[in-house]
Amino acid sequence: MTSLAYMGIMLSAIVTGGILLRLFQEKLQLAWWEKLGIAIGGFCGAMIGAKLPFALYNWQGLVDGTAWFAHGKTIIAGLLGGYFGVELAKWVLEIRTKTGDSFVIPVAVSIGIGRWACYVGGCCFGKACHLPWGTYFPLAADGGTILRHPTQIYESIFHLTCAVVFYFLWKKKMFPGQLFKIYLIAYMTFRFFTEWLRPEPVYAFGLTAYQWAALAAIPLFAWLIYRDHHLAGATKTEPTLGDGSEKV
Repeated sequence: MTSLAYMGIMLSAIVTGGILLRLFQEKLQLAWWEKLGIAIGGFCGAMIGAKLPFALYNWQGLVDGTAWFAHGKTIIAGLLGGYFGVELAKWVLEIRTKTGDSFVIPVAVSIGIGRWACYVGGCCFGKACHLPWGTYFPLAADGGTILRHPTQIYESIFHLTCAVVFYFLWKKKMFPGQLFKIYLIAYMTFRFFTEWLRPEPVYAFGLTAYQWAALAAIPLFAWLIYRDHHLAGATKTEPTLGDGSEKV
């Protein structure tokens, strides 16, 4: 029953995301095959990114292909893989149009729904807690005898809230072309702090691998936003002495 619920919720997340993506990409001045190419690039990049960290831990499975079909995936690497998958597809198709804004709401809603699949499936749980909303997870090392943080629900609330916030930003045409990067920075920041609620192995300076990934991604996307802003400013036409705007 649990596996059926998990698959049902994940399927609804994918279908909902696909419908929303189609709606938000209607206004893009691109041919249908260009939109399809971008969507495929994002999907493949996300799938590869989500599985790659686990596949790298299993070299034999990576070589024979079994690691790609085993359990285990990460949203952080999936989001990064999806972003760069879209950028690669745009580069191959020679598309210069900014498309990230059309992905924010579909991705946020999909993850917000999909995290409930993790909850009913009993994976991706948090550390022990004594909070009223603590949950027993049978797949935990304690066998489900200790209340734990339902970190899947925390993430679902975060992403669904982002979907609402970014919808209003998109409607008001605020930060055009930068919404997906801002969303990634917001999630990386959220994930960095909520990692302390998860039973993940720690490495250098007591940080988890996901926290190190977040620390690397946040400045990267901040720099990409700065670069885009700088390039946009550099393309603006400067006043010339012949257009009646000479300075005195």
